[in-house]
Amino acid sequence: MANITQAYYKMFILDELADKETAIHRINPVIKLTVTFIYLLFVVSYDKYDILGMIPLFFYPAIIMSVGDIPLKPMLTGLVIAAPLAIGVGIFNPFLDRTILLTLGGIDISAGMLSFVSLLIKCCLTVFAALLLLSTTGMNKIAAALHRLHIPQIFIIQLLLTYRYISVLMGEASRVYNAYTLRAPNQKGISSKVWGSLIGLLLLRTYDRASRLYQAMKLRGFENQYYGVNLGKIQRKDIIYLLGWIVFFIIVRFINIPMLLGLLVTGVIK
Repeated sequence: MANITQAYYKMFILDELADKETAIHRINPVIKLTVTFIYLLFVVSYDKYDILGMIPLFFYPAIIMSVGDIPLKPMLTGLVIAAPLAIGVGIFNPFLDRTILLTLGGIDISAGMLSFVSLLIKCCLTVFAALLLLSTTGMNKIAAALHRLHIPQIFIIQLLLTYRYISVLMGEASRVYNAYTLRAPNQKGISSKVWGSLIGLLLLRTYDRASRLYQAMKLRGFENQYYGVNLGKIQRKDIIYLLGWIVFFIIVRFINIPMLLGLLVTGVIK
């Protein structure tokens, strides 16, 4: 918990990045959301052993980051947060599936190891895609895009309130931590003896804060309805953006470009 205060402020970096005015930021949010969804479908459609085939998919986040002027550090921070889940899911694959599929440089590589690496690559690609959508669009416009796509309002409201509640949770955690350090200035970190009580206090404080926020929203006319924001009309450049990425995804999905280049370099194909 030593970096809670820093993490609290880092949460808003993606929202600040969404305010930029680049070619990617000016694409209609509905189109960007659609492209991201299609990209995720293509990523998860790959076979669990097909590592080479997924390599060209890294061009998508690389191009978006370059054109959208998105720094790498926030993306890596989000990846570090999500990576433990993927590692926990696939860490035992090398031990459960020991069938040798190939040998590189005299080193036998099992099917379990390939599936584990494939899972990590898919985690990296999906997390990057989600964070890039957030950092080039913003949560409010994403919700508006979902509304235009006729997603049920209950899901949109839950998404928005959950996203906002995280900031409330982090803010209260920062205050609890600062109060603790002021009462124990010579202590490094938080003693394990008080972890349970502090977590309970944190949940109670955040619940009370969230209740007050909800009451304030009701006083201002909130009726569990989402009306969205004006996203403008879909223009020709948006359609070109959508079709261009779809064509690229189809090509890299059904043509193993790295393997084809390897065969050309080795002279197998002339």
